[in-house]
Amino acid sequence: MTNAKPLNAKQLAVIEDLFAGESEEHAILKNHNISRKLYDKWLTDEGFIEHLDRRMVWEYRRGELMLARFVRKSVSNLMDLTKSKQSETARKACIDIITISGNCLSCRQSAQVDNPAGSPEAQPFTSETAGRLLSVLAEAKRA
Repeated sequence: MTNAKPLNAKQLAVIEDLFAGESEEHAILKNHNISRKLYDKWLTDEGFIEHLDRRMVWEYRRGELMLARFVRKSVSNLMDLTKSKQSETARKACIDIITISGNCLSCRQSAQVDNPAGSPEAQPFTSETAGRLLSVLAEAKRA
């Protein structure tokens, strides 16, 4: 963190409105009586950028928390769909499961901690590996 001066109330209000998602950027600036020139200046200010960056990280974290709350139910539903008589539905459910497992936050973090050098065992599925897995699943279903 830098020694940048704290943001003023107007800057904080603009940032809040930007993340509220209820208005477009130009409407927010107009509502707060902020010129485009001043806003562009803020966007080059280290303190303003730091605050925006922290807020973005926080919003992504909140989104991940929300997704994490429902991941068990989602995976359970996808597992049920892998047994579908419609092969395309089953195939897509398998792909979604593979995608979820490849994007798992704790999996990524443990792979970085346990294997910082990034050996092949810690890497996410490649398209080729996913394809082979789907082929095995399809064969198992046919049998």
